[in-house]
Amino acid sequence: MKVGINLLLWTGHVTKAHAPLLETLRRTGFDGVEVPIFDAADPAHYRRLGALLDDLGLKRTVTTVIPDAAHSPLSPDPAVRQAGFEHLARVVECCEALGAKVLAGPWYQPLGVFSGTGPTVAEYERCAEVHRRVAPLARAANLTCALEVLNRFECHLLNTCEQAGAYLDLLDEPGFGIHFDTFHAHIEEADSIAALTGAWGRGQLAHVHISENDRGTPGRGQARIREAISALKALGYDQWLTIEAFGGAVPELAAATRVWRKFFASEEEVYTQGHRFIRDCWAQG
Repeated sequence: MKVGINLLLWTGHVTKAHAPLLETLRRTGFDGVEVPIFDAADPAHYRRLGALLDDLGLKRTVTTVIPDAAHSPLSPDPAVRQAGFEHLARVVECCEALGAKVLAGPWYQPLGVFSGTGPTVAEYERCAEVHRRVAPLARAANLTCALEVLNRFECHLLNTCEQAGAYLDLLDEPGFGIHFDTFHAHIEEADSIAALTGAWGRGQLAHVHISENDRGTPGRGQARIREAISALKALGYDQWLTIEAFGGAVPELAAATRVWRKFFASEEEVYTQGHRFIRDCWAQG
């Protein structure tokens, strides 16, 4: 098992200016960091960042999104889906430059863009068309593709692990799996631990976010994090447990995630106590 932390707690674009922070995270005991790739225009930037992370001894995963409706894989317009594919192709190129092994996040629809109804068969099929074109690029880059299951207030395509599992069956690409997040599961799943173990049992679990019900410090809320970690250890999970918490450091992200008030005293509280909590949960089983 590897413990990581999503750098969106501090920034939407990681640069060498964040080297002191990255060094601190390594000293704290993190195995790696999750790098947001929202600007995929310059793979060379991520190659330089990858070299910095190598020097610090930090592994890395990536999170990304569909930027807007003009790039939506769900669109009935082939030109829009093509734009979405081209965006994701650039993200994959940046992941390879960075040296990332996992591409996670909800990169199947733009956040907060709804049709007014639930997902349709046509939307699933159009999305699968785009993802099937991304799949060989990801394989060539040695990337695991993990699609994050989000709550119904942020997206409508994949809200539960059951939905995500059915989509993966339709997609039929072995390099794709489920990105499980304890925050979203706390909202959407009738039994979040059963959903997690079910995804594992189907061979579909690819990545895990440790996130509290209020997006604050892990272990200080009511999400079933301890139970989830215990279940994962018992199952033999040996991949990432990555902290995701949000504050006000990135105003546009705070607005998108509806973070209107403070959920922790400091970012240091999140990464020190969060790291300790995950390690303790794992040790206790």
